[in-house]
This record gives sequence, structure tokens and C-alpha cells, in this order.
Amino acid sequence: MIKSKINEWKRYYKVSEAGDITRRYFVMNAFDGALTMLGVVIGAYISGILQPLPIISAAISGSIAMGISGISGAYMTEKAERTKKLKELERAMVTDLKNSLHHKSNQFATIFAALVDGLSPALAAMLVVSPFFFTTTALITIELAFIICIVITLITLTVLGIYLAKISDESMIKYGIQMLAVGMLTAVLCVVTTILLGGNTMMV
Repeated sequence: MIKSKINEWKRYYKVSEAGDITRRYFVMNAFDGALTMLGVVIGAYISGILQPLPIISAAISGSIAMGISGISGAYMTEKAERTKKLKELERAMVTDLKNSLHHKSNQFATIFAALVDGLSPALAAMLVVSPFFFTTTALITIELAFIICIVITLITLTVLGIYLAKISDESMIKYGIQMLAVGMLTAVLCVVTTILLGGNTMMV
């Protein structure tokens, strides 16, 4: 039963050509989630917030917001686009395709793309702030958690760059360095912006 369902989903995935769009959603939104949470963490540290619970609360709330926004936005967008294409195909074939393979494949692709779009930034964001969960049990210090958080973000961005390189058959080193550079630039801009806005209590 389960194997049959998986094979059915694989068929829908192939017919709907969902691979390209979901890959873009995954990379783009995981990138957004990681960088957004990096900005939150750096801003908190520069502002002198050295308690893990406010950071964890902000991370969870932000992840939920990104997840819901991504799922609902992608679902509505994909549904509209695929409904339009299906209607065009119906007019061209002069037939009703409701409950057909194309119809079911489009439904599957819409839901699948929405889940990827919503879950990828949320999971990336939670991965970035994961070190702070260990500070609540005193396994690591809050200062070490900040450092590990930045390292995890940069590693995540590098891995995403390598993944893009494999898709495009380009240099993994080149793509990895480019994504890493964006992460480092983001970190610098977050520090400068927080200081300029007066949240530089750690510098006093």
C-alpha cells in the first residue's frame, strides 16, 4: 500500500515536472531562512541580549511565520499557474481533464511545492539557532552558541552553493565561495547596521 502510494507520487512528480520549481524554492528559501536568522542572532548579540530564551522565542516565531507565509503563498501561486495551464490544455484538447493524470499531477505538484517553499526557510532558520537550545542546559555558553550559530550559517550557505553547482554543472568551489561571501557580507552589514542604530551595548 505504502509502496504503491510512493510510486504514484513519483509518477505525479515526473508528469508535473515539479523538480525544477521545487529545487529553486528549496535553495532560495533555505538561503533566506538562514540569512534572516543570522541577522536576528547578530543583532541580538550586538544589542547585548545574552539570554537564550528571547533568541529561541524569536527564532521559533520567525520560523512559524516564514513557514506559514511560504506554504500559503506558494500554494496559491502554484495553484493559479497550474490551473491556468490545465485550462489551456483542456481548450486545446477540447476535453475535460478533471480527475485525469494531469489534474492529479498538478494537485500533487502544488502541495509539494508549497511544503518545500514553507518548510525550507523554517528548517534552515531553526538549524541556525539550534546551538542556543544547548545553552538552556548549560552544555555550552551563550557566547559559544553565537559563534557556532555563525559557523553553521556559513556552512549551510556553502553547502547550498555546492548544491547549486552540482545542478548547473559548474565549479563547486566557485559557487561555494560566492554563497559564503554573501553570508559574510550579510554578517558585516548586520553588525554595522545594529551599531549605527544604537544597539551597540556590547561595545560599551
